[in-house]
Amino acid sequence: MPEFKVVVNDPEAGDPRPILVKVVGSDDLKYDEKHKEGKAMIEGKMNPKTFELLKAPYKIITLRIWKDRSKGEKVNFTIRVTTDDSVPEFTLLVPSALLAEKVGEEEVLGEVFRAKAFQVTVTGDKAAAFLEKRIGDYVDSSVVGIPGMKLLITGGSDNTGFPMLKTLPGGVKKALLLSGPPGFHPKNKGERRRKYVRGNTITEDIVQINTKLVKEAEA
Repeated sequence: MPEFKVVVNDPEAGDPRPILVKVVGSDDLKYDEKHKEGKAMIEGKMNPKTFELLKAPYKIITLRIWKDRSKGEKVNFTIRVTTDDSVPEFTLLVPSALLAEKVGEEEVLGEVFRAKAFQVTVTGDKAAAFLEKRIGDYVDSSVVGIPGMKLLITGGSDNTGFPMLKTLPGGVKKALLLSGPPGFHPKNKGERRRKYVRGNTITEDIVQINTKLVKEAEA
């Protein structure tokens, strides 16, 4: 069965304002190979009052930890949050192993905000829901753990990085003369190059699928 990395863009996230929180490691939260490989989303816990300030209806947030702000060094993590009254306000619990590996600390300050985009790896029946779908088609968002919405397929790429092209029918790979993205970003006005691209239909050769969350009524 195929396996796809589904990139989900949340257009309603806008430009969220970060909230400063204390990030504390918890041994009760798992962090294993699936999380390291991006095949499972990192889990976190927050107080419901603090979480409400983030206005993140899908309970998926971005955690940003600055290693050296003067040099612009930072690490970002996508966290799926569950709320727990026992967690102090303005505190985010994350796996202890994550903090130890990424920042070498048990407790740090971080910024959290509603995720503008996040990635979910799907396999089995959830991945099969994308097969033979084309750019512009819709898939139920429950395949990425979000009920009651639709995913609009906006593009994708194969395992060599060749992008899908909306105007090329089928699941073929073909060299076309391109004057712009996807597939080619000209440096000079009027420049054209022959580049390989994929067709607009998702096959097992596709690795990453780009999507956008939309309401069912809009779909």
